[in-house]
Amino acid sequence: MPQHLSRKELKKDEVRDTIAHGAEALLSHKQGTTYFLIAVIIVALAVLGWRTYSVQQTAKSSAAFRNAMQVFEAPTGTQPAVPPVPGEPSFKDDNAKFTAATQKFEDVARKYPRTQSGQLASYYAGLSLEQLGKNDEAKQWFATAIKGNNSDYSSLARFELAKVDDKTGQGQEAEKLYQQLMAKPSVLVPKPVAMLALAQHYRDKNPSEAAKVYDQIKAQYPDTAIADQAGQELALLPGKT
Repeated sequence: MPQHLSRKELKKDEVRDTIAHGAEALLSHKQGTTYFLIAVIIVALAVLGWRTYSVQQTAKSSAAFRNAMQVFEAPTGTQPAVPPVPGEPSFKDDNAKFTAATQKFEDVARKYPRTQSGQLASYYAGLSLEQLGKNDEAKQWFATAIKGNNSDYSSLARFELAKVDDKTGQGQEAEKLYQQLMAKPSVLVPKPVAMLALAQHYRDKNPSEAAKVYDQIKAQYPDTAIADQAGQELALLPGKT
């Protein structure tokens, strides 16, 4: 048996080794591709599952919110001569109605916190509690609604929270909220509405500041209904009559 391989035999060995390495590389590449495809499929299924779940949650939350709104808008004090509409809620008084509405809105907000219906339910839970005179609890729900994803609903909750703050003697907090709404107005709470509320906030304790805001509304939004209202309110300020 020869101790040294011929040049021809060496070339054969090199070719054989090259083919072997190529086969290993190809196999490794195929395995990597397979794993990649599996990962893509898993991600796609997760996205599809989440979208399906999200659609279902949105549908359920919307239906639950509509049911709660039926209670919120239900008639009260129905007389025997005027029987309630079959299938629609009715209550003997506002206390009973808003107590029932609060429970329904809170249920929607807790079950579907990441949906727009859930955010709006937080706002209406606050409104219902406000009607019941439970201002501290109402403020908590308004604060929850403010944190939601829909900026219009957030501004609506911020506006109502400011009104409750004003009503409960927290004027500085109310002023901050009105200023925020003026700096970042929305479709549901446009800037002149926030300005008018701020002026009304000032009118008793700081009428001169209120007058400035009323004048700003008249100058910035002339020939509008809100400018007319600002003019009327300005005329009623102390020292203006």
